[in-house]
Amino acid sequence: MDTKKRYDWVDAAKGISIILVVMMYAAHNVGKYTGETGFLHYVIGFATPFRMPEFFLISGLFLSQVIGRDWKRYADRRVVHYFYFYAVWVAINIVLKVGIAGRDPGAMLSDLAVAVVQPYGVFWFIYMLGVFSLAAKLAWQFRLPHWLVIAAAAGLQLAPIDVASYAVTQFCAYFVFFYLGYAASPLIFRFVEGAAARPLAAVLGLAAWAAAEAFLVFWPDGTLLPLDMKMGYAAFPPLHLTLAVIGAIALCVGSALLTKFTFMDWLRRLGQHSLAVYLAFTLPMSAIRIIAMKTGLTDTSLLSSLVLVGAVSAPVVLYLIVKRTGIATFLFERPAWAHIPGTPGSRNPAPVAAPAE
Repeated sequence: MDTKKRYDWVDAAKGISIILVVMMYAAHNVGKYTGETGFLHYVIGFATPFRMPEFFLISGLFLSQVIGRDWKRYADRRVVHYFYFYAVWVAINIVLKVGIAGRDPGAMLSDLAVAVVQPYGVFWFIYMLGVFSLAAKLAWQFRLPHWLVIAAAAGLQLAPIDVASYAVTQFCAYFVFFYLGYAASPLIFRFVEGAAARPLAAVLGLAAWAAAEAFLVFWPDGTLLPLDMKMGYAAFPPLHLTLAVIGAIALCVGSALLTKFTFMDWLRRLGQHSLAVYLAFTLPMSAIRIIAMKTGLTDTSLLSSLVLVGAVSAPVVLYLIVKRTGIATFLFERPAWAHIPGTPGSRNPAPVAAPAE
């Protein structure tokens, strides 16, 4: 297996994943104020079954390379890592939106406290990556067989469970995909690379999948709403779970095909820095929408597309400025104090070199 190609398609898949995430928020953010649906609503409607499952499945692909580490090093890399960035960016957003713009210090402090136990806003998926990594490590520690964990996680996903705790609700909805990415990673890599080696068959297969996906999502009563998507047959829980897994794999295959074209290298590069976009897209998204609407632009399709491009591009520009100037590096890199003592990157790292990931 070609390691470089493997990482290329994974990065491209991450690039598509972040575009889909920002696209959903951009479309819904615009739809909230225009009261209409646009072109991007159709794309997001089509991707509804697999959009977030794909994100979590890819996040679990390389877990097997680190899950056997001691608890300290594992927790630093797979738990503290995500919680640090969650804490930093949630604090920034709450302070700016509630404390400064909203001029409500009391609500700001309340939101900051609640965000510790209740995932805040669009940052819930960063929070859940830490929780999922912890749960997977516990399953490994207790030697639970993959089939048992997958069966239990699939049962939770099929329920579906919706409780007051957003963390519990999202755990039940998405842990199965994260764990599948981890447990089935060798099979996924073989399948994707095998499909990429037969591009004609892969394209035909993707076309057939896309047609079936569109039919099941929009038929017989699939409805696009400015802030949501009501699915057709795809809303049936067992079918929804199946479509989520198939769609996630299809997106990986499509990513592998796209890496064959040099002009698509931007997608791979975007995927390499997808965390920066995940963290920083919300503030420019709202700012661009507000400014554009003040100029008189109200066409939902055009406005949401503009917001999407700006919300993806702005964090990349910010990341490059931070890297070039060395100012505010804590936004995208954990400082030494934010590492568990004795782990790589901490003030007093252990003398043993960390294996490559």
